[in-house]
Amino acid sequence: MSRKIKVLIVDDSALFRKVIGDILESDPMIEVIGTANNGKSAVIKNQQLNPDVITMDIEMPIMDGLAALKEIVSTNPKPVVMMSVLTQYGADATFKALDIGAVDFVPKPSSKVQLTNEEIGELLISKVKNVSGYKLKISRDLSTGKDLDQQPAQEEAVEIDRSFSRGTTSDKLIAMGTSTGGPSALLDVFQRFPNNFPSPVVVVQHMPQGFTRAFAERLNANSRLAVKEAEDGDKLAPGCGFIAPGNLHLSIEGKTGNRKIRNYDGDKVTGHKPSIDVLFHSVAETAGKDSIGVIMTGMGKDGAEGIMKIKEKGGYTFAQDEKTSVVYGMNRVAVQLGAINEIVPLNEITKKIVEHI
Repeated sequence: MSRKIKVLIVDDSALFRKVIGDILESDPMIEVIGTANNGKSAVIKNQQLNPDVITMDIEMPIMDGLAALKEIVSTNPKPVVMMSVLTQYGADATFKALDIGAVDFVPKPSSKVQLTNEEIGELLISKVKNVSGYKLKISRDLSTGKDLDQQPAQEEAVEIDRSFSRGTTSDKLIAMGTSTGGPSALLDVFQRFPNNFPSPVVVVQHMPQGFTRAFAERLNANSRLAVKEAEDGDKLAPGCGFIAPGNLHLSIEGKTGNRKIRNYDGDKVTGHKPSIDVLFHSVAETAGKDSIGVIMTGMGKDGAEGIMKIKEKGGYTFAQDEKTSVVYGMNRVAVQLGAINEIVPLNEITKKIVEHI
C-alpha cells in the first residue's frame, strides 16, 4: 500500500485513546486521523473522515460500541476491530459485535489477559494492517429490524442436514481451522449440525487466551453438539465439539475408538498458538482416510500445509469459498496448493460434512 492506513480510534477513555494511538503510529504505515469518545461521535466521524479501519471500544456513554457498530455497517461500512475487555460481559459483547459485522477483536490490556502490552500492540498493528484492504461483507440483513443475535430455528437445521439415529457412531474425525471472520462462520456451521451427529468435531480458531472458553459456551448454547473448550486428555466422543484453548497447541493422539486431545505449550507454528497446522498434521497421522479437514475464512496461511497432509493421507478436504469469507486468505493458500477436494459456500459446509460421514 503506497499511502498510510487511516485509522479512527473510538474509546471513552482518554488514556486508552492515547495508548492505542501511540501503538498504531509507531508503525510508519499507519496514521491516526481522528478519535471519538462515544459511539454517536464515532458514527459521525466515520462519515466525515472516511477512515480505512476503526478500532472500537464496547462500553461507552451516549451510544455504546455495539449500537455504533450497527450504525456504521448500515451507513458507511468499514473494517472494525473491537477492543475487548476480558470479562463475561466483554466476551459476550465481543461475539455479538462479530455477528453484527466487526472483522476482528483485540483484548484490552489488563491483569486478566495473559499477553504483554507489547504483544497486544503487535497484535493490534497486524490486524489493522491486514484488514485495511478488505471490503466489509455483511452476512446479516440489517434492514429487517430483526434481532441481530437471533439464531436460525432448530427445525431449519433438520431440513438442511439429515438427523442420525440415536447411538449411531462413525470413525470419521472432523477438524476445522478458522481465523478472521471465523467466530460468526463457525456459529453458522455449528447451528446446522443434525441430531445425534456421530463424530467429534475439533476446532482451532485463532483467539486470545480467555476468550476461547466463552466462545465454546456460545457454540454449545446454539448447537446440537456438546461443545467445550478442550482440555488435555479429553476423549473424542461422537456428537461433541472441542475448541482449542487460546495460547496452547492442540493435537490428537491415539487411534480409532481411543483418540484423545493433547494440549501443550510451545513455540508458535505458522505464526500462531494454537496453530491449525498442528491440529491438521496430527489428525492426518491419527485418522488418515477417516479425517475430514475444513479450512475457512482467515488471514495468512496457517492450516494450508496441514490440510494438504490430510488429503495426502486419504482424508477429504473442504475450503470455504471466497464469496462467503470475511478474509480469503488461509483457504486461498490451501486451494492454490491443491490441498482441497471441494470449495463450498459457508451455508453448505455442514451439509457437505454430513454427506462424507
